[in-house]
Amino acid sequence: MSQILDYLLDRQPAMIQMVEQLVRLESPSADRSAVNAVVGFLADAFAALGAGVERLPQVAFGDHLRVTWGQGDRQVLLLGHMDTVWPVGELARRPFQISKDPDIGLQKATGPGVFDMKGGLVIGLYAVSALRDLGLRPAHRLVFLFNSDEEVGSPTSRTLIEEEAVRSDAVLVLEPSSENVLFLWRKGVGRFELEIQGVASHAGAAHDRGVSAIEELAHQVLRLEAMTDYGRGTTVNVGVVRGGSKSNVRPASAWAEIDLRVMTAEEGERMVQAILGLQPVNPKATLIVSGGLNRPPWEISPQGEALFERARRVGARLGMELWAGGTGGGSDGNFTAALGIPTLDGLGVVGGDAHALTEWIDPASLPRRAALLAELILDLGQ
Repeated sequence: MSQILDYLLDRQPAMIQMVEQLVRLESPSADRSAVNAVVGFLADAFAALGAGVERLPQVAFGDHLRVTWGQGDRQVLLLGHMDTVWPVGELARRPFQISKDPDIGLQKATGPGVFDMKGGLVIGLYAVSALRDLGLRPAHRLVFLFNSDEEVGSPTSRTLIEEEAVRSDAVLVLEPSSENVLFLWRKGVGRFELEIQGVASHAGAAHDRGVSAIEELAHQVLRLEAMTDYGRGTTVNVGVVRGGSKSNVRPASAWAEIDLRVMTAEEGERMVQAILGLQPVNPKATLIVSGGLNRPPWEISPQGEALFERARRVGARLGMELWAGGTGGGSDGNFTAALGIPTLDGLGVVGGDAHALTEWIDPASLPRRAALLAELILDLGQ
């Protein structure tokens, strides 16, 4: 058995304890001080391993964290995020706990953010711990970039990620995955806002003088949803709508937030034009459409496949049978893969139900995934 895996199996209780500590540090994207508590925790933990730690202050969001460990003229970039989708207070409703699933007999750890992606942060830290304590020095310098705004599209960290990526031989993303899956592609993500302006009037005395923005929005919602094409891998989701003021007033305004997912850059361009080019059904209504792709599609590439093949061989030595997959969810790996940098995702904890109340991880996957990461880091230098 791998000495790295042996080392990490002995430390599984400590890894679980650290996951619990991080879950207890609730860190919604919009709460700068809450996310910064996680920044401080990780900064101290990596500094204790002798890593170089640099906080990158932000104003709108929590700080980002750059961690450097090891030596070498070349580097490998590892990506993770510290923010979650859950508000402060969710922990009181769903505290961290480990219980046995009666249906499959598997131990599950649950709690807000445990899967996406507090578990992956611990895996990255313990991979370095194993390499350091066992005296195993990779040929590459390791640079971790942990951001605070991934769940809202990485608006302040994208440039930092891309700058580090172009200096790197490979990018390893610590996002979670299901059992034995590593990601070679992710859909591109678009965000749009649709604002409709109508004309207000009395719903009884002057119904015919009004222009209902909500009626126009209903037409546009059907148009947008009809753009979904499963054959192309394209989905459009109108996820949030608002409009009107009172039931006896013809609504003068309405608004919608739209999510787009696409498989290729070409399809992304086509869909962006289609959404931005929406025209009103009622010519007396006005449409204002804004937005675009905020994560480019990550398409399968030869360099990505070669990186997966390397990981597959490493996993086989650890008794893991890994296979390649992809997902409709975006990550910061979309940015690096679009630059042509070999990128592999899903190297974090194993579990399921991201962004759901049933979010969970398999605690037994913590040491095994950390061993896979550490062994892959060493293999990249060969």
